Order: sequence, then C-alpha cells, then structure tokens
Amino acid sequence: MSNPFVRIVEPLDPKQPLKKFFNLSKLEDVRYARLPFSIRVLLEAAIRNCDEFLVKKEDVENILNWKVVQHKNVEVPFKPARVILQDFTGVPAVVDFAAMRDAVKKLGGDPEKINPICPADLVIDHSIQVDFNRRSDSLQKNQDLEFERNKERFEFLKWGSQAFKNMRIIPPGSGIIHQVNLEYLARVVMDQDGYYYPDSVVGTDSHTTMIDGLGVLGWGVGGIEAEAVMLGQPISMVLPEVVGYKLVGNPQPLVTSTDIVLTITKHLRQVGVVGKFVEFFGPGVAQLSIADRATIANMCPEYGATAAYFPVDDISIGYLIQTGRDKEKVMCTKKYLEAVGMLRDFKNSSQDPDFTQVVELDLHTVVPCCSGPKRPQDKVAVSDMKNDFEACLGAKQGFKGFQIAPDRHNNIVKFNFEGCDFELGHGSVVIAAITSCTNTSNPSVMLGAGLLAKKAVEAGLTVKPYIKTSLSPGSGVVTYYLRESGVMSYLSQLGFDVVGYGCMTCIGNSGPLPESVVEAITQGDLVAVGVLSGNRNFEGRVHPNTRANYLASPPLVIAYAIAGTIRIDFEKEPLGINASGKKIFLKDIWPTRNEIQAVERQFVIPGMFKEVYQKIETVNKSWNALDAPSDKLYTWNPKSTYIKSPPFFDGLTLALQTPKTIEDAYVLLSFGDSVTTDHISPAGNIARNSPAARYLTSRGLTPREFNSYGSRRGNDAVMARGTFANIRLVNKFLDKQGPQTIHFPSGETLDVFDAAERYKQAGHPLIVLAGKEYGAGSSRDWAAKGPFLLGVKAVLAESYERIHRSNLVGMGVIPLQYLPGEDAGTLGLTGRERYTIIIPEKLKPQMNIQIKLDTGKTFHAIMRFDTDVELTYFHNGGILNYMIRKMAS
Repeated sequence: MSNPFVRIVEPLDPKQPLKKFFNLSKLEDVRYARLPFSIRVLLEAAIRNCDEFLVKKEDVENILNWKVVQHKNVEVPFKPARVILQDFTGVPAVVDFAAMRDAVKKLGGDPEKINPICPADLVIDHSIQVDFNRRSDSLQKNQDLEFERNKERFEFLKWGSQAFKNMRIIPPGSGIIHQVNLEYLARVVMDQDGYYYPDSVVGTDSHTTMIDGLGVLGWGVGGIEAEAVMLGQPISMVLPEVVGYKLVGNPQPLVTSTDIVLTITKHLRQVGVVGKFVEFFGPGVAQLSIADRATIANMCPEYGATAAYFPVDDISIGYLIQTGRDKEKVMCTKKYLEAVGMLRDFKNSSQDPDFTQVVELDLHTVVPCCSGPKRPQDKVAVSDMKNDFEACLGAKQGFKGFQIAPDRHNNIVKFNFEGCDFELGHGSVVIAAITSCTNTSNPSVMLGAGLLAKKAVEAGLTVKPYIKTSLSPGSGVVTYYLRESGVMSYLSQLGFDVVGYGCMTCIGNSGPLPESVVEAITQGDLVAVGVLSGNRNFEGRVHPNTRANYLASPPLVIAYAIAGTIRIDFEKEPLGINASGKKIFLKDIWPTRNEIQAVERQFVIPGMFKEVYQKIETVNKSWNALDAPSDKLYTWNPKSTYIKSPPFFDGLTLALQTPKTIEDAYVLLSFGDSVTTDHISPAGNIARNSPAARYLTSRGLTPREFNSYGSRRGNDAVMARGTFANIRLVNKFLDKQGPQTIHFPSGETLDVFDAAERYKQAGHPLIVLAGKEYGAGSSRDWAAKGPFLLGVKAVLAESYERIHRSNLVGMGVIPLQYLPGEDAGTLGLTGRERYTIIIPEKLKPQMNIQIKLDTGKTFHAIMRFDTDVELTYFHNGGILNYMIRKMAS
C-alpha cells in the first residue's frame, strides 16, 4: 500500500491499532485543498487501490491535476466500497450470475469464482402493488398478494443469498432501498481491512444518488456494470467536471424541500450537467436538513448529473446519531473526517473548492410548485397550475401538449361509483399517491402532510371515494412517527392508508383503477391526472389511463386529492365547502414550517430507528418460511415464466471474435428527443394485446397472472417481447402513438418485437435512430439487453443519458453520436435507408467512424466508447463476456 503521494498516519483510536488511514490532507501539495470534496473521494479510492492492475500512479497525479486534465478524457478507475440493488434489477443480476457460473464451468473454469467480492445489499421494494387501498387491511392484503405473485422470484433471490457470498437480502416489507440505505446501511466512513476510508456506493437503481445527501459518494449504474463491480472490476470513468451549486438565503415559510428540488431540477436541466458531478456549497446548505439534502440528491438523474454531492458536515454527524447509529463509531467518523480535511463547514467560504462552473440559487426565491405533465424538469408554480394545464390541453402533442380540440376542453362524463353519481373531466384527479424514496424519507414533508390532513378533516373536508389514494412509506420509521405524532388517523380518514412499504405508484405499480372510472376516461378520451410525491412522471409510467401526471410534495398531493382536479387556483378558489357551507381554502389548513419542526423534534427520535432496523432482516414471516435450494449451481426450471437462463452466453468461447462492420442494417425505430428507459423497457402493466401477453397466454397464464414487466425481468422471453412496448411510444415512422413499427421489406405495420423477429429470421441487422437525451430515466439494464436480443447492433443519437450509454456498452451495442451540429434532419436521414457502419480494425476512445447509406450518402459519427476499458468490453462482446473469460482463464 505504499505510494509516494500520501502518508499513512497513526491510528485514530488507540484501542483499535489497525484502524489507520491515508492522510490525504497532509499531501505536500496545495492542489488537494482546492479539489471539490467529491473528487477527493475519487482520489482516496484511487490511492487505496493503487496496487490494483487498472490503477496507476499517474491516476493519482491526474486527479490532483483535476482542473488541468478534466477535458482530456482522463480515465479514472473507481472502486466503490459497496453495491446496492433492488429486486427489479437484482433478479436479472442474480440470473446473470447463475448463468455465468454455468458458462465458466463449460469453459473449464471454477464456477464459484463467480461470486461477489464487493459487499452487496439487495432490498426487495419494487414488487408490491397498490391492489387494495382505502381500507384498514390494505397493507396486509397487498403484501399477501405480493408473495402470491412473486413467490418464485423470492425463492430464487433467497437461493442467491445462500449460494453467493457477500450478498445480503433485505426482505420485502422493509422499505424502499434508498431510504433503508440512508437510515441504516450507509456507513459514511468505512472501517474495514485495517483502514478508515470514505464510504462510497454504486447501485442498480438510478436514484442511488440519494445517499449523496449524507456525504456518501454514490450513483446509479447499469445492472450489467454493477455485476462487474460486484465481481471486483473497478468502474472506469472519465474524470468528471464538477459544477458547484451555491445555495444562499432562507426558504420561505410555506416552501417544502420538494419545491426546492423541483426548482433545482429545472435549473440544472437548463444549465446542462449530463456526465458531470454537481457539488452543493454555500451558507444555504446549512439551512437544509439531511432529509432535505437527500431529497435534492435523489432527483439527480432527473437533472442528468452523475452525482449530486453534499459533503459531510456537523448536521450529517447529528443525523447519524438521530438515526440510531453507534455513537462511538460516529465520533470516530467525525475524527477521521476532521483529520483528512473532509468535514465541511458550509458557512466558511475559505473551504470552498475550485469548480468547473458555479451556479447559484437563492432559496428565498423558491415558490410552491409541481412538475409535469410528462417530465420532471417541467416545473410549474402552483399559482400557475390551472392555466398551465389548460394551455397544455390545446397545445400540440408533445411534452407540454395533448392536442385536445378547443370545443372539447370542458367535456364532462358522468359515471356511477359504488351507487353514487360523479363526473370526470379533463384534469380530474384519479390517482393521488404519497410515494417514492424522494419524499417519504423526509419527516418535514411527511409530517406536513399529516398536519394538513388533520386540519382538513377538522375543517370538514373529504376526498371523493373514486380517487385512488395511497400512502407507501419508505420505511417503517415513517409509520412509527406518523402514528406517534397522532396524524395517522387523519391521513386514513382522507383515504391515505398505508398500502405497503415499497416504490409502488412511483414505478407504475399503481394497481387497477375502478372499472367505471376507466370507462369514463375512455368514453370521453379524457386527460385524467395522477398526482404523486415521486420523482418521475414519464408518459405511460404511472398508469396507462393517466395521461397527465404531476410531481408534488406530500401536502400538495392531499390538497389536489381533496380538490379532485388540477384545474384549480388555490389562491382564489376553495378546496371545498364543508357541511356548514363554509368555504375552506388551502391557506386555511396549510401547516407552517415552525409547526412541522416542533412535531419533528418531539417525535423523530433515535429509539424508533433502532427498534425498526434491529429486526429488519427477520421480521417478515413469509420470507423466513421460504424454502430455497442450497446448490451452488442453479437448477433451471424449463416451465418457469419468471426465471429463465438467458441466451447471452450461448456459444461463448475463450477466443475473442474481431468486431465486424455492420452491413446494410435496417432502422427498427426512429425517435425524437427524450426517449426514456420507460419507453424502451416498461416496468409496469403488461397490455393484454401485446407480444408478451401472447407469450404468457401460450404458457397457460391468465391476464390476472401476468404481473408486471418489472417482476418478469428474470425471463428474457418476456422482456424481449416487452422491449419498446410502452403504449405511449412515438415512432416517427407512424402517425400514432403505440409500440409498433414498419417492417420495410414487406411494408407491414407490426408490433416492434414481431418486426424484429422477421428481420432476424432474414439475417438483417438493425439500428435505432434517436434525438437528444436518449435513455433518460432509470438504470434498468433491460433497456439495453432487450434491444440486444431484438438484433439491434447500434443506436445513433444526438446525445445519451449516462447510465443508458453505459448499459449499451455493457451489452456490446454500439452507442453512436452525431457530430456536433448534425442530426437526422441536417443530414436528411429518413430512417428508411439501409446503413453500413464501418468498424476499423484499430479502435480508440471516442473516435469518428464512417457510415454509408444505400442511397450513396456518407457521413461520420462518434463511437461513444469513452475509455480504453469500454473498448476492451466491446471486443469481448460486453462486460459479462469479459468477466466470464477472465474467470475461466
């Protein structure tokens, strides 16, 4: 571990003589003191792994020269301390590991070498759905149905926890992965292998960045990349730019952390931070709790950055104590951070590092807001919501438009629900969900929602019974303090009963709407609305029947549920009229910041965190009763529709195959901007007329047994058929929304999977054309695995979201990018041409390659393999092939 850049100093704790640390702050080099704190963690990781085969002494020097070399594509190997997974991405990871063991054995290697080296925690939080709500037993009934649907998946995960070392499973019903990480799993400082060093994490969920709010450097990676990290492979990343985001001022009394993060999300999307780190600084940070910071860091993927880092300060240390961490360990954490110059004082400007760019937000300028109707970055002030929605109704179909004819804007459809007559119109709220890791981890907004509910009930307000209301906390701690503070009963009276501990509505596990509601929406072709305290509202994500979805704080979710419509001006119109005829306005029941903080101080205490988390791994009796096989090699069940050995490694040999030019490829799909991973590989409902539904029906399943795409990510046959299956897909080849395309040899319009199958049978390679921000959204690896199985060899886009580009690389699909200033329009591409992509024998990162069309036209594009390591993966046909060859040899 010796190296010339650092001194190993004496132990912090005399009782633990092995706990040494690298004293980076004592470098005889002033450059260290000017580094952003997030870059210091990268530097520490490089030094700690300086003897690893991919880490060179010059890497350390490059990081110290951060301002000089950051634009030169300097490759940095980053070896995180931990990996976290959730079950939607964890199941395919364990499936891949099981298949990799089989492949290594076939190649003559030791299959047990396929085993996590880096500690991995898998939290089961994506499987539960809102099938039952508005009843006292909703939680139990939803959990029972979750086990009934997912028993096979859960047995498989339990096998994985026994077959693989270093893999811990947090059972279903425990909470949402990122809140569990924040409140329980995160260490902030690791004390392993005889050394103290900063905690860091990558996860197979894009909102892994939430932990950055506590000063743990973390971000989401593709599931494929995470598997390589678990097997000991460093992440090879280009040394990032770091945007300093300066916070000043104090928030106004009625503003929530949700309003702040939605404001920041819009701002940073405009600034442009894709592929960059964002680091927060300035005196305004000291005004924010850790929960507030975590809320802001959580939505990092929505503004496109890699990480959104808040360095550790005294408030962070206080949070560790508040959440029941061991006090002695917390004090050692503080001593270590002080010793290495990484404990931040946000009020001390002399500690401010150098940044690539600095942008500023005065917190006092933030106003209550929502985001929507189709993207997280489309912020709308609450005072403008009514007018903005009405403008969207008539606007051209797009991110802010539904193209409803003006004479239909005020259409009303009458319907009957449980014996009573109601009306729906454009803007009617049919889903109101307090959900997701983004907000349910934050006591201030959760208690704010509870206090608002209390005042609403006392004022005589109610929520219409057909609105699907739900509360899905991020951990049992939330239920604990809502109950102890006395607000839980008021939430229940408005329909916000606890329905489960998981992501639920936020990821599309919103369950069915009442049939009469669906019929009314369909009959009137209504733009019905979902309001949720989540982080994503992409088309088709929340529910197939809510065309408009707005992100809002938990108190606003309740307010819009009471109003029953998004078409309300809260300042001028009452929420409702009570039994005595009095008009009740939102300002009458909105709790003040002081009220909320007083309740939080009294009821959010360390004891409840300790009580909830000390039994987290054993509290679920259904999980404990699962019987899983103990074999080290998995015995695949050919009848299973959930778990299937994937074809990724079929025919794999130890010898490398030289990448070949892609000749005469057809374009499978042609897209515009902001195609998300939800469009590419939906997680929710399996439509009854889809290729995936036809496959499941052929295996003897009924629609009630289909479950969701997310739950079937262990079965490639379902997931390939579900690729590009989003009902809101907009393909330029067609004049309507839907998961179809033109099969050019025949001229027929077919489901995307069926068209791809025809191309494959005829031996034709495929590509996809796209605009800006291709692959925005979640980290789901099936958004790359699915196109790979369809025969897509390359994607040509104007720009990529970071995680999805990485996933394409991981599967051996070539990410091509137009040259600056060029796109399909400037080059005159229709997508009906055939494309020959010239792959040179000698490749280098980000090189320009030639593309020839059958029309005779030729142009160039950038091959977005950004590092030499990524090129190594490409030559192997992907990361997993590389790891299999490495283990087998």
